[in-house]
Amino acid sequence: MQQKREDIRNIAIIAHVDHGKTTLVDELLKQSGVFRENQEVVHRVMDSNDLERERGITILSKNTAVQYKDIKINIVDTPGHADFGGEVERVLKMVDGVVLVVDAFEGAMPQTKFVLMKALELDLPVIACVNKIDRPEARCEEVVDEVLELLMDLDASDEQLDCPFVYASAKRGYAVYEIGDEPKDMTPLFETIIEHIPAPTGDPDANTQVLISTIDYNEYVGRIGIGKVENGSLSLNQDAIVVNHHDPDKAEKVRISKLYEFDGLERHDVDRADIGSIVAISGIADLHVGDTICGTEDPVALPFQKISEPTIAMNFIVNDSPFAGQEGKYVTSRHIRDRLFRELNTDVSLRVEETDSPDAFKVSGRGELHLSVLIENMRREGYEFAVSKAEVLYHEDENGKRMEPMERAYVDVPDDFTGTVIEKLSQRKGELASMNPITGGFTRMEFVIPSRGLIGYRGDFLTDTKGNGIINTIFEGYAPYKGDISYRKQGSLIAFETGESVTYGLFSAQDRGTLFIGPGERVYGGMVIGSSSRTEDIEINVCKKKHLTNTRSSSADEALTLTPPKILSLEQALDFIETDELLEVTPEHLRIRKRILDPTLRKRDAIRRQQQG
Repeated sequence: MQQKREDIRNIAIIAHVDHGKTTLVDELLKQSGVFRENQEVVHRVMDSNDLERERGITILSKNTAVQYKDIKINIVDTPGHADFGGEVERVLKMVDGVVLVVDAFEGAMPQTKFVLMKALELDLPVIACVNKIDRPEARCEEVVDEVLELLMDLDASDEQLDCPFVYASAKRGYAVYEIGDEPKDMTPLFETIIEHIPAPTGDPDANTQVLISTIDYNEYVGRIGIGKVENGSLSLNQDAIVVNHHDPDKAEKVRISKLYEFDGLERHDVDRADIGSIVAISGIADLHVGDTICGTEDPVALPFQKISEPTIAMNFIVNDSPFAGQEGKYVTSRHIRDRLFRELNTDVSLRVEETDSPDAFKVSGRGELHLSVLIENMRREGYEFAVSKAEVLYHEDENGKRMEPMERAYVDVPDDFTGTVIEKLSQRKGELASMNPITGGFTRMEFVIPSRGLIGYRGDFLTDTKGNGIINTIFEGYAPYKGDISYRKQGSLIAFETGESVTYGLFSAQDRGTLFIGPGERVYGGMVIGSSSRTEDIEINVCKKKHLTNTRSSSADEALTLTPPKILSLEQALDFIETDELLEVTPEHLRIRKRILDPTLRKRDAIRRQQQG
């Protein structure tokens, strides 16, 4: 018989990137007494990964729990970025309601729409929390209307439309029921969660069913499955069977050797967990997202949506440049292979395949950000390797027609730049679906565009909008191939020989285009050191020193003035490289290079490809 578990609430916090949800969780943790009085607390404590802190984005969903009065509130902090959408959908299976955090100035944003749509489809109740109300430019009333409009757009039910609103400043640690109420602490938010989020239900006497929604990984204990006890109970040393809704043949006998529940930021060992509890289980080697842990009698797998397929792929290759092995700690194909396959333990949207070459691995993911996060994490861990240009993954429909992945791009730009953005995206086969003015002299546009049309566009977009534009994308599905797109208009400036760049050589090179390096940097023949102002590649000697003569000209002693080089970030470098180029990634440097370093062999290859093309 179904029963409610009144002493627990399970919620997910969903929001757009940078709307303050992780800071909000910090405050809930602080005010529920998780930290000692004198404990030093890191800002945005839930973003445990260095990269998450620097970029201010949440990449992996995190679990935590706070105690309010005698009720335990399990909180899942979800990623807001569509590249990590696979994380979001799975996490929502564990919870009974969501807290939607919206910035009091920026309002309801497209990425919020993506996660909210998934929550509404699962019929989860919503609490809207308007955050950052202390911002001088806050516009709370308009934002409330925007949220209600968003809910209507997404066909929310009457109950979901009647959602409660709470106003907060996570930074200052308070929430209020109405604007103008005296701010004290987070109590109004706690109370609203207890009142509006239903208690989890299940049948405590039924056969055990725990759906694994996320996988964590730890060097010491291996894979850790995290999920909610849907029915029955789970005990330490219990015999169980692992089954899967999408894999009817799977039926693996296991024993529950380690069982944890969340308390604050820590996991605590427990002997037993009942319905509604969010638990972590370790000691099962072959546990995957979507598996159901059942009791041994009559195991029934819980249904689970399939994980979103990758849309983009690139090759990870052993570095074979003249500087190979000088900066990295892990450089061999075995090191790279082990690291990539280890990533599969926790990232279910990633695919890693062996290729014909033992030194190259094809890695497929949900988008450029998804793969660039993996590359950045690996270089920080001491890996050295090269990656190829990202390419989209095509499908064929039943008639043999080529289908390509499409994205819906939401673009907010100042009114002055709309023309430029429309022109650039049209060149990349984007179709303008809608265009509406929003407050503050901005226009919001919606495009449907092939995924490959967005590769390499973000850098241009920031330049075209002078850094004031915001672009967000959501995977739309597959559509017939839209035709060829011409990407980079400029060729590359290529170093002619190995050595150290000098001011004299760079000075004569800077008239040819934009340099990526300054003086005193090591270069090798075939390395790309800048973008050419013309369409073809140009080879230049940046190691060339001035010949000494015994005659002095009137201008000889004047110092040569170099334009500061354009230092590319990882994303910009990935955007810049062409199909005949690679990005060499080491813990200390990012170097763009030609795939074939020898200029004669490179020319031969280019002629051969032209003839084939």
